[in-house]
Amino acid sequence: MHVNHSEIAAASRIEAAFEMCPVLRVLRAIVLLSTVIFVACRAEKPQEIPSITFTKIPPAAQGGRERVDTISGRVFGARPGQRIVVYAKSGPWWVQPWPEHPFISIQPDSTWSTQTHLGYEYAALLVDADYHPAPTIDVAPNMSGSVVALKIVNGVGSLPDLPTVPISFSGYDWNVRTTDSARGGLNNLYDADNVWSDKSGVLHLRISNKPKGWTCAQLILARSLGYGTYNVVVGDTARLDPAVVLSLHTHDQSAGDQHFREWDIEIGRWGRATSRENAQFGIQPFYVPGNLARFTEPPGTLTYSMLWEPGRAVFKAFRGSSIQWGAHPFYEHTFTAGVPSPGQEHLEFMFYIVASEKGPRQKNTEVIIDKFEYLP
Repeated sequence: MHVNHSEIAAASRIEAAFEMCPVLRVLRAIVLLSTVIFVACRAEKPQEIPSITFTKIPPAAQGGRERVDTISGRVFGARPGQRIVVYAKSGPWWVQPWPEHPFISIQPDSTWSTQTHLGYEYAALLVDADYHPAPTIDVAPNMSGSVVALKIVNGVGSLPDLPTVPISFSGYDWNVRTTDSARGGLNNLYDADNVWSDKSGVLHLRISNKPKGWTCAQLILARSLGYGTYNVVVGDTARLDPAVVLSLHTHDQSAGDQHFREWDIEIGRWGRATSRENAQFGIQPFYVPGNLARFTEPPGTLTYSMLWEPGRAVFKAFRGSSIQWGAHPFYEHTFTAGVPSPGQEHLEFMFYIVASEKGPRQKNTEVIIDKFEYLP
């Protein structure tokens, strides 16, 4: 190998000049540092943080199966296999557009779009492939597990609430539901014709077969009552079809984080034809141990009473259409944990259909509520 001694000598003189001159030494250090930074930046380009934006937001409105609009947006920093999930808040948060179709594909230009039922708020989640969205959730979605990005917005403007039909019963004003809602694992249709008060003042609730399908009954007290005693006289419901449930409960659709301030008196077998227990008292959420008390309701007219006070809910069931002094309930239960406090809850009477092991319904069903009484 030929060694060029002149080139070696020139390099040695340059190196000596750098060592002797402080300015040149600083310049050399700057050049070396810049080279290192440049190489590092090229080797490790920072990953884009995933984020979601909305390009079209539906109006704010009470939900319902017939109220739909388009919601769309764009996602940044998504990885292959990730998808969008949308929730709309109307009472609880509902996955959109349907529980059986919860995933929205991200297009090559990073946009996404879907139909959604209306709500007061909307949430878009960027999720990994292993994410399993719940059909409904009580509180707003959050960043956890397989949720890698989240954006929540209010609906734009507002639409009128869903239509109801007014009715009077036991000296109170009520509103009869006329639109669909999910309950008992099914999407129930509601019809104002299924709720009426006769000449004697008795309230009738009916489940009937219409051309559009089986329809249910629901009415909602027009105002909140809060703490006090709630008495309801109910006609014979001991032999209800296993596929139907009569529910007397409170509900505050704005209080999902407080389980909707719901306490329940419910009559039915919830689809279990052979079950001996056909009634229950409870406070939400029912999955918490001790929040549900099931029992067997006897035939005949019964009076259900619930005393609601701070930290305590006392449920009692009596035979007959009145509670006389010293009368003993045939069943009672007291809850002292998780009892809700008042807010904007309203009492609701609901007669609806649940999934049943017996199969589809065959005939119309009617229940009678003789009286409602509230004592502050």
